[in-house]
Amino acid sequence: MSGYILETKKLGISFGGLTAAQDVDLRIPKEGIYGLIGPNGAGKTTIFNLLTGVYQPTTGQVLLDGQDLTGLGPDKICRLGLARTFQNIRLFNNMTVVRNVMVGLQNRPEYACSVIESVLRLPRHRRVEGQMRQRAKDLLRIFGLEEDRNALACSLPYGKQRKLEIARALATDPKVLLLDEPAAGMNPHETEDLANTIRQIRDDFGMTILLIEHDMRFVADLCDQVTVLNFGTILAQGSTQTVLQDPAVIKAYIGG
Repeated sequence: MSGYILETKKLGISFGGLTAAQDVDLRIPKEGIYGLIGPNGAGKTTIFNLLTGVYQPTTGQVLLDGQDLTGLGPDKICRLGLARTFQNIRLFNNMTVVRNVMVGLQNRPEYACSVIESVLRLPRHRRVEGQMRQRAKDLLRIFGLEEDRNALACSLPYGKQRKLEIARALATDPKVLLLDEPAAGMNPHETEDLANTIRQIRDDFGMTILLIEHDMRFVADLCDQVTVLNFGTILAQGSTQTVLQDPAVIKAYIGG
């Protein structure tokens, strides 16, 4: 068995003849925190969209724990164990905090109910709903959001909304959690708190985490390894400290 939980092989995509990503080979170790970084427009979110089935690749493969995900849609990929957050927060704003997390639990087989059980609110439905609510509260506790569970998602401050989106993704019980700029818009205290929470998720759940981030201090403090993209191709890969000191990487970020 490979020591990698998520791999891509010669992954690429073109839009109308314009190549957005080409020959991207990623090897994400199990239970690690891995960074995907690069200047604006480097293709990072494009790679996330390819990994999660939002885009279908023009070339290459995506493998999750050895299973080929290429060509599958987002729902199937999520059920197989790849969950993500988005650069722009996507919550159900007019639902409560706890209900947002319960949405993430609905595809889990242990919480499945028939249509009749749900429509008539039969005893099994009520029992399962109670189990889902308790599990959602447990996840919210990790993020310090349990006391906010009955508030509307739209009423939370920005930093808490970011955490809620991660909690909802975590509710799908993923093998790999993809975080798209999780620290964007956070102040230094919120960023440090988020880094500690991500480490806790990795340690407590045995989770593998792949993140996109522009805050290089956050990346250097948190990620074991990184891949740097530039113009849709890999510029550098390896241990975080070594890559961040690479002259080619520095030049790509600051120009000249």
